[in-house]
Amino acid sequence: MNLKQLAKELNLSFSTVSKALRDSHEISTDTKNRVLAKAKELNYQVNPLASSFRKQKSRTIAVVIPEVVNDFFGPVINGIESIAQEKSYHVLIYLTHEDMQKEVAITQLLQNGRVDGIMMSLSEQTSDTTHLEALKEKGIPLVFFDRTVDQPDAPKVTTDDYNCGIKATEHLIESGCKQIAFLSISQHLSISNKRMNGYLEALKKNNIKPDSALIVSCDSDDAKNNERIQELLKRENRPDGIFASVEKLAVSTYKICEELRLNIPKDVKIVTFSNSYTAAFLNPSLTTVTQPAYEMGREAAAVLFKLIEKKKPASPIDNIVLNSILIARNSTKSE
Repeated sequence: MNLKQLAKELNLSFSTVSKALRDSHEISTDTKNRVLAKAKELNYQVNPLASSFRKQKSRTIAVVIPEVVNDFFGPVINGIESIAQEKSYHVLIYLTHEDMQKEVAITQLLQNGRVDGIMMSLSEQTSDTTHLEALKEKGIPLVFFDRTVDQPDAPKVTTDDYNCGIKATEHLIESGCKQIAFLSISQHLSISNKRMNGYLEALKKNNIKPDSALIVSCDSDDAKNNERIQELLKRENRPDGIFASVEKLAVSTYKICEELRLNIPKDVKIVTFSNSYTAAFLNPSLTTVTQPAYEMGREAAAVLFKLIEKKKPASPIDNIVLNSILIARNSTKSE
C-alpha cells in the first residue's frame, strides 16, 4: 500500500491525503480522521526515505549554541532531542565558543540545505545580524531561544529575564542590601540587558539611586573578569550585594571573596541565574534564579517543527516566555 493507492481508496487527491497525514492546517479535522482511519485499516506505512527525497528534506535540524561547559545548555539540548526523536529527526550541535565569526561561518555552512531548520542561541559577541538575515532570506526555518535578537523577525523562546531581574534584586534588598552591584556578561546579549533593566527597575521601585560604578561589564575572558570583580570588592565603599547575570560570574565572586577574606553572606550577599545542581552544595549554598531549560528546549523544537512541517506560519504567538523560579539559599541569608 502506497500513498497513491491510499488516495485512490479514499477517492481523494494525492495532495489532500499527503497533507492530511502531515496534519496540515489546510485540511479539515473530519478529512484527517477519515484518512487516518483508512490508513490504519489498510496498514499504510510512511516511507521516511522516499518522503525525504520527495520533499528534499534532510530530516536533520541544527542547534547552534555558544558553549557546552554550562549547566543550562545541556538540559536545553535534551529537551530539543526529545521532540526531534518523536519526529524521527537527527540533531546536529554546532558551537560558536562565544565567537561571532564562528557563528557567521556556521550559518553560511547551513545555507546549503544541510538541515531542514535551525535553532540558535547567540554568542555574546553578536552585534551584527546580517548573517541571520541571510538565513531568513533563504527561507530556512529559524527559531531563537534564550539569547535572542529583534531582527530578523523569527519565533523566540525565552524566560522572563526582566521580571526575574527585578525579583533577584528585590530579594537582595529584602535581605538588607543597600549597595547592590550588577555583573553583566555582554552589552549585546538580550538576556544580560533584560536582567540589568530588571535590576535598575528594582532599585528605582525601592528608591535606591543607581550607581554606574556598580555595574561591571564582563565578557568571556575569565582572568579579566576576576580583576574587575576584585577591583569592585576592594573599593572602600564596596557593595554588600552582588547580582551576577550568569553563574560563572557568581563562581568568580566566590573565589575573589575567599581571597579577600570576605564572608558570604555577612559581608556580601550573592544571587545569580543558574541551572547548576551544584549551587545547593557550594559553601555557602548559592541563591539562584533557575530557568526551565529542558522545557525551553522542547518548546523551541516544537515551534521549529511547526515551521518545517508548515502546519502554520510563524506568528507573534510563537514568541514564548517561560517562568523561572528564584530559589533562596544561604548566600543571601539575613543575619
